[in-house]
Amino acid sequence: MRYRRLVWLVGLLWLLVSGLTVAQTSVLYERRITYQDYLAEYQGAPRPQVEIVIPAVAFRAAANRFQILTNYEGYDGRVLWTDERGYIEWEVDVPQAGLYNLEITYYPAEGRGTTIEREIQINGESLFEGADYLRFHRVFGDAGPSLFDAVGNEIRPRQIEKPQWRTVYLTDTLGYELKPYQFYFKEGKNTIRLVSLAEPLVIAELRLCQAEEPLPYDEAMAGVSSSQVPKGDVFIKIQAEDSTVRSSPSLFAVHDQGDPTTEPYDPAKIRLNSIGGHRWQETGDWIAWEFEVPEDGYYEIAFKAKQNLNRGVFSNRRIMIDGRVPYAELEAVPFNFSARYELKRLGEDTHDSPFLFYLTKGKHELLMEAVLGEWGPLISMTEASLYELNTLYRSIIMITSVNPDPMRSYQLEQRVPDLLARLGQQATELRKIASELERITGDRGGQTATLLDIARMLDRMVKRPDSIPNLLQEYRDAIGNLGTWIMNARKQPLQIDYIIVASPGQAMPRVQPRFWEVALHELRAFIASFTHDYTSIHSVSELEDTRQTTDENTIKVWIGLGRDQAQILKQMIEDTFTPETGIRVDLELVTAMEQLLVPSTIAGTNPDVAIGAANMDLAFRGAVVDLTQFPDFPEVAQRFKKSALLAFRFRDKVFALPEMQSFPMLFYRKDILSELGLDVPQTWDDVYRILPELQNHHLEFGIYPSIYTYIQFLYQKGVALYQEDVIAANLEAEAAIATFEEMTNLYTQSGLPLQYNFINRFRMGEMPIAIANYGEYNTLTIFAPELRGQWGMAPIPGVRQPDGTINRTVPVAQDALVIRTDGTGTVMMPSGTTGSIILAKSTKQDKAWEFLKWWTRTDTQVRFGRELEALIGPAARYATANVEAMQQLPWRVEEREQLMLQWDWVEGIPPVLGGYYVTRQFDWLFRAVVLHNEPIRESVLDYSREINREMARKRAEFELETDLEDLDDKWKELYWDHYTHVYRLDWEPQEIDPEYRAILERLGLLLEEEGA
Repeated sequence: MRYRRLVWLVGLLWLLVSGLTVAQTSVLYERRITYQDYLAEYQGAPRPQVEIVIPAVAFRAAANRFQILTNYEGYDGRVLWTDERGYIEWEVDVPQAGLYNLEITYYPAEGRGTTIEREIQINGESLFEGADYLRFHRVFGDAGPSLFDAVGNEIRPRQIEKPQWRTVYLTDTLGYELKPYQFYFKEGKNTIRLVSLAEPLVIAELRLCQAEEPLPYDEAMAGVSSSQVPKGDVFIKIQAEDSTVRSSPSLFAVHDQGDPTTEPYDPAKIRLNSIGGHRWQETGDWIAWEFEVPEDGYYEIAFKAKQNLNRGVFSNRRIMIDGRVPYAELEAVPFNFSARYELKRLGEDTHDSPFLFYLTKGKHELLMEAVLGEWGPLISMTEASLYELNTLYRSIIMITSVNPDPMRSYQLEQRVPDLLARLGQQATELRKIASELERITGDRGGQTATLLDIARMLDRMVKRPDSIPNLLQEYRDAIGNLGTWIMNARKQPLQIDYIIVASPGQAMPRVQPRFWEVALHELRAFIASFTHDYTSIHSVSELEDTRQTTDENTIKVWIGLGRDQAQILKQMIEDTFTPETGIRVDLELVTAMEQLLVPSTIAGTNPDVAIGAANMDLAFRGAVVDLTQFPDFPEVAQRFKKSALLAFRFRDKVFALPEMQSFPMLFYRKDILSELGLDVPQTWDDVYRILPELQNHHLEFGIYPSIYTYIQFLYQKGVALYQEDVIAANLEAEAAIATFEEMTNLYTQSGLPLQYNFINRFRMGEMPIAIANYGEYNTLTIFAPELRGQWGMAPIPGVRQPDGTINRTVPVAQDALVIRTDGTGTVMMPSGTTGSIILAKSTKQDKAWEFLKWWTRTDTQVRFGRELEALIGPAARYATANVEAMQQLPWRVEEREQLMLQWDWVEGIPPVLGGYYVTRQFDWLFRAVVLHNEPIRESVLDYSREINREMARKRAEFELETDLEDLDDKWKELYWDHYTHVYRLDWEPQEIDPEYRAILERLGLLLEEEGA
């Protein structure tokens, strides 16, 4: 008893003094002014016709690693290599104050293959929104010509980086501003600082100048009449899929089988006959083609293109020839919506005749860049309106909650400053945007309907303030719709079949198919559907089709990840694995693999290797190979965290190699926490302190109520979920019961939500802080772009230790990435590990092991992750379990560091016979306590007995010990060796730190232990 009082007093003192010794992560957020507001401050400022060149090597200060290089990659002179963190600062003497453009000559240094990001500061300040997020594109292209598989389908070439020196002006990354940024420099000494955010960058020079503005066509061609231009017979057709270089690896050639006029064409086989579509819709992405003209002269340019994705609107492209925009009209060329390809001759839709371009004999480059054009200012205005409406929404729910009482008068117009005036102003703004949108599109359709519907709803709220609580759900939906509208409006898709450069007067080809051509195409495609296999992953024609090969040098591999993943893997196998080992692979794309592995094993048709299908039930039954039998297993195991291997380990055997591993992180809204004066919580005590403040404003903290949350609380106390050798559950321990009570109190006493859609609530600001799978980072980046810079990701809260560290342990289970799908949307499990196995019936286990080693190798995982992201987009960022590979995937520095910090605290959950019963019974236990108010201790003990009874039954079935007394000591010791942060089954007496013993003695609180 005395000892417990002592521990309690020590704990109390620790809470009192810990706040003095452990710093919190402060949230500082300030919304910067817009670029337009910044320009307004310098309205009338001169634009001096002065050019100032700043060699990169003439920097005055640096806070990162740098290197001066000479004659680097063809550049004559010295250049500066800069790291992915820190900054470089230059001093420049400006002879005349005014607004200047800033141009930079750079080379994309080798990195992780993602876009290079920097922040610019002038005289120590990041001047406006957008200056803190500048992008410098890498350059990509095909690794070689297209190949064809055994049945004649064209296979996309691998995308590789083709770096080159580029000179660009600093511009708006989001594309709202069509012209380059202008920065105000005072007369005299000024500083320019580039702060690294992502990826290394080589810089040759910076240049302060005035960007050249192209003249309108009529001015540029003054004195030149089309009738005076000599006719010629030059007709050059550039196949769009044969582009030279591109700004993104996702801008590769694609297959368009729906139009018989595409070139090349085949009704049945895959032909890479166009480029773009939905892959070419992000602002700033560009594609370049090289072509050669036989003689000096004027030429017309035309495109066979279609924009069939954004109905009722047009997509814009900036067109450059040899690095410059020839005419002002080409800053944003609109391509109207069309279900089929159309031929667009530049200038024909705005002038009496097509534009003429003077080209000298020889090679030239034509570059098309996705821009917003007239959409830019409208989207910017809409985003400002969305921000204000979201701010008002949060102000309202802080008073009413998200579920207001319809019978209560909240007097919102008095309690929210200028509420009605601000709502009315936004209604007016949205009508202005809708009117301008109608002007530029010539259509009052779906694009304007969303804006006008929201404006009418705001009008109702202004006219009847008492109706605002009843309209709150409609208001919330409207904000979500407006965010979706902005996201869709940013997209500028365009697909091109070919480009024509021709002498004036040359006849242009017909691009619309005739009726009989369409009918014949459909008929041939229908017949081909009976004769062609569109589900198989075939080998390239240079290799013998391994599906017809049954020799001993071929292994069969099943993959259940998806066709895109399978195609990437197949190409990688033929590029590297087969040439390196001489082993061929028969790769099969299999759906519902878990259901097919058992019957295929019984029937003897099982594969040698199954990717993404680590099945421990099969392992316990002897159907999966123990990988520790291979001599080099210990070396291979070093690629992964112990937590990843534990998911596939039983005693001294390991039955799978991990391939993917994800875990939870803490997501938080910087703007909201800063507004409330709250810090990012580091411990659960911090969470308990901020919960009342959040709830006073009707805001929520999110953490999914699952067994994995419970295990997280256990692990952070060092307590195991299972007893040694996973012989029984450890729920009856005092520590486990107390931890369960702590967890359930979050939902019964603190009122945390039991079900929610994290993305929606986080985006709306209703849940400004939550624990979720780190994969949600990419989802938020893509689907909530309006929140850029307003949120962050950090390691989860933990339990403070006597030495001042914080135990942030999180559990990972085996192959469990989704825990349920319900009315609130798919809920991602906070953690999960997937693996690849070798089937015991395989007669080629050594070759299968060679494949697994190759598949989990660092370079293989990096390439697979990068190519998958290039193919599908950042939302598909690969959660590799290979530690070195993870650090080479395209994460920004800040996020990667946070992820690696949390990964060090990831702990595995050992596989268990009867594990399904543990999860099910825990769910019932949680419901009994939280939903039906059953007593905690009695409920835990009851359900624990049921769980242990089932676990004992399953162990007896496999002839394993069911009592700890019968268990060999070596299995007990080995059990604890598998953990990193878990070390006990219950509370254990702890030695008192000498520092705190002195405090207790000084305060007279140290009690003598009994018997002393």
